[in-house]
Amino acid sequence: MKNTDAIEEIESDFANLARLAAAASVEDVRLYLAKLVRKYRTQRPELATRLDQSLKSTQTRSSGPSIMRKGAPEIVPDLLPQDAESRQSLVRVFDDRDGLAPPILPTDLINQIDGIVLERQQRVRLAEHGISPSRSAILVGPPGVGKTLSARYIAARIGKPLLVLDLTTVMSSLLGKTGNNLRLVFDHAKKSEAVLLLDEVDAIAKRRSDESDVGELKRLVTAILQEVDNWPDSGLLLAATNHPELIDPALWRRFDAILRFDVSDQLATEAAIRRFLGDDTRFDPWISLLTHSLQGQALSNVERSILTLRRSAVLHDIAPSKLVIDLAVRNSESMDKAARRELAVSLARDGKMSHNQISELTGVARDTLRKYAGPSPIKGRGLKKE
Repeated sequence: MKNTDAIEEIESDFANLARLAAAASVEDVRLYLAKLVRKYRTQRPELATRLDQSLKSTQTRSSGPSIMRKGAPEIVPDLLPQDAESRQSLVRVFDDRDGLAPPILPTDLINQIDGIVLERQQRVRLAEHGISPSRSAILVGPPGVGKTLSARYIAARIGKPLLVLDLTTVMSSLLGKTGNNLRLVFDHAKKSEAVLLLDEVDAIAKRRSDESDVGELKRLVTAILQEVDNWPDSGLLLAATNHPELIDPALWRRFDAILRFDVSDQLATEAAIRRFLGDDTRFDPWISLLTHSLQGQALSNVERSILTLRRSAVLHDIAPSKLVIDLAVRNSESMDKAARRELAVSLARDGKMSHNQISELTGVARDTLRKYAGPSPIKGRGLKKE
């Protein structure tokens, strides 16, 4: 290697090292130092020795958890940010580093989440090319679609606990106190290189044009904007909202990624039903009907419905067929015409009810059932015995 080339390579390596140090990421600086020690051990042994000494001197001072280290420190409750008066914690902690099942989401949304995780896992590699990983993302969607679970999953995948802002403790009627509480949370999250979730962010980041809000809340929005702009890439800032229309437009432009959640489609609903049934095979013949009955609902509602069915089957010794059909009929009352027809056709194709009974339960004409499902395999009005 020519001398000029060697100098340029060293300059590039130390520029990357400086970039990591500026991001205040102690653990990633140590990892990069270790890489340089191995790289220069043969070509420049004296430099490698000096770098190795620097590396060893950081081992006793390192306290921040790294996304690349398996054994992250345990959480000490007394060290979490607290409200000065009530002494209550300003954050809730979810520590799923031992493993968490992936959320049931559409493929494109899972791919977005995987992309964020990959960027965190490859931070050093990105830094070598002068690129920073995504530092922030906002999760948008109605209640019960998996936003908080997805935030926990992201944190678990990158080997960190999730800190969730506790609005009930943070928000105060005293002017200035809410802002102080927020600063405590932000400072703690940045110092610990944590994954921080601002749940229900619309409560503290409303449009500044909203005349109903006092000046304190408008100042909070400005403070949050500054935090998102200056968030270090050693941590990850997430926000979640059920009401995106309430959020100040300037905040949308600050987030590196927008993850949009929706109610479950047919594939996601079926996957959720199978997961919530677990090893309970009594309902297997009815999974198709359950899917049509619960499709379009939040997965939290799907889970609640499945657990209710299982409890009733055990405690009251009710046949799964009756439980599922009763559920389907109840849900059909809130369905539109197209969804109700889809449910009725699904019932007809399952072949466990006559067209007469399906028509009475759902209001869908027998001619429609014959058109889409063929002739009824059951004559009369009773259920086919299992």
